[in-house]
Amino acid sequence: MERINEEVETETGTIEKYRRHANGRGLVSGGARVDPSAFISGTAYVESGAKVGAEAWIGPGSWIDHNALVGARAFIGQNVHVGVDAVIGAAARLGSHSRIGDGARVQSGAVVDRDIRIPQGGIVTAAAHAQARPTGTRHPLDTEAPTRLRRAA
Repeated sequence: MERINEEVETETGTIEKYRRHANGRGLVSGGARVDPSAFISGTAYVESGAKVGAEAWIGPGSWIDHNALVGARAFIGQNVHVGVDAVIGAAARLGSHSRIGDGARVQSGAVVDRDIRIPQGGIVTAAAHAQARPTGTRHPLDTEAPTRLRRAA
């Protein structure tokens, strides 16, 4: 029989307590709020202060960091990291292996392809589509400064 509560030791040696979410069996910190209709894969983590909306889907190996917000019906692929205080809007889609920086914003309905890095404080609008590109080419999201993507006029 699988345990409902788990204890994990952090890098600093403190013990974090997690519970298994009923829908998917992912690990959810006691200080996080996850809607019962959301799916949290068994190998995904949701940290304290984070909020996951109704019918959101969090894939295997993904990590929703402290105080992050994942909107209703958002899709988070496999092995995605959503940084501290990041906001993923309703119905946004994040491809597998993406990294969303601390404080970044992915607006409702926006699409981020797999293997994309959104920098700290970056913004992806619904009109933009963060895409993979050939190796060696520069992309507007390859900066450390906050980035705003908008549809060209």
